[in-house]
Amino acid sequence: MLKKVIRFIFFIVGGAVGVIFLPYLFDLFIFTSRPIINNAYIAATIGAAVFLFLSLFLTDPIFNFIKWCEERLLNAPILDLIFGTIGLVVGLSVAFLFSYGLSSIDLPLITLITSVLPIILSVLLGYLGFQVGFQKREEFMSALFSAKSSDAKKKKEIQASEPSNFTLRKILDTSVIIDGRIADIAQTGFLEGVLVVPQFVLTELQHIADSSDSLKRTKGRRGLDILKKLQSDEHSIVEITNTDFEDVGEVDLKLVHLAKQMNGSVVTNDFNLNKVADLHGVDVLNINDLSNAVKPVVIPGEEMHVVVIKEGKEHDQGVAYLDDGTMIVVEEGRKYIGSPIDVVVTSVLQTSAGRMIFAKPKLA
Repeated sequence: MLKKVIRFIFFIVGGAVGVIFLPYLFDLFIFTSRPIINNAYIAATIGAAVFLFLSLFLTDPIFNFIKWCEERLLNAPILDLIFGTIGLVVGLSVAFLFSYGLSSIDLPLITLITSVLPIILSVLLGYLGFQVGFQKREEFMSALFSAKSSDAKKKKEIQASEPSNFTLRKILDTSVIIDGRIADIAQTGFLEGVLVVPQFVLTELQHIADSSDSLKRTKGRRGLDILKKLQSDEHSIVEITNTDFEDVGEVDLKLVHLAKQMNGSVVTNDFNLNKVADLHGVDVLNINDLSNAVKPVVIPGEEMHVVVIKEGKEHDQGVAYLDDGTMIVVEEGRKYIGSPIDVVVTSVLQTSAGRMIFAKPKLA
């Protein structure tokens, strides 16, 4: 269908070109005295035929170019398109005003220039306007938001744009956003610098939120709510970056490469990502490590009141959980599943993956 439209446009343009320019050729070859040849119908027919012939060779390249542009535009982020279009409109407007000013000067040389200059200016300034709007979109957005925001918002944007804080960027991974504790930590003001959320992490969150699995869907929506909470918190500076590494398939490796590029740290509670980042020499802030550091110490011999909810991996074990999610493995606790009991702590295992408490039922 598109190819037919392109050929039809060639046909129409050819007819128009024939009507406009072929009379000059007829005059050149002294066809003026022959109205059968020198008329608009013949000129339009010849022009349309010539352009229709050219369309046989040019339709496919033009079709492929249009499809390439369509693909690029559909894959481009919406903000890139919006600011690029605004820049294009501004560039074309400047070109029009400049050409209009020159057209008011009645000199032969200026008249000759103004017949060609509008086309050149439209192409040049339109292209420059699009590139400026596309490349400077983040600065334009910062300027627009800073004009309407409070003093706290202005302070956050200034901090986010300062090169000195470039080394204080914290790249958040999907797991730590879903976990949610990052919002509480940021609210206290202990997490200094800019919180960076890559677009590929945001895309992963959206996929999880749209999952057919109800548990995953709940986690994904919780992660999006946590991001919104971080953005509205005056103590947090959140930056969404479109930087991606298309040649890298794994999200964890993309986070590591981004941290290297930004000279920042990865914030996570994913044990495997923690190890990968360590191997690459990237600083890691593990929320579980922080939680373990500030959590009240549980020592062997301490008594606790828990509810055993399921059986453990080993024989006759039961498993319970504290309110913060810490797992308690109760030896000989299988028979107490579903019941609240008092237990005595026998040992505590602390790792970057979390804390695990081993206990046994308290003897009456």
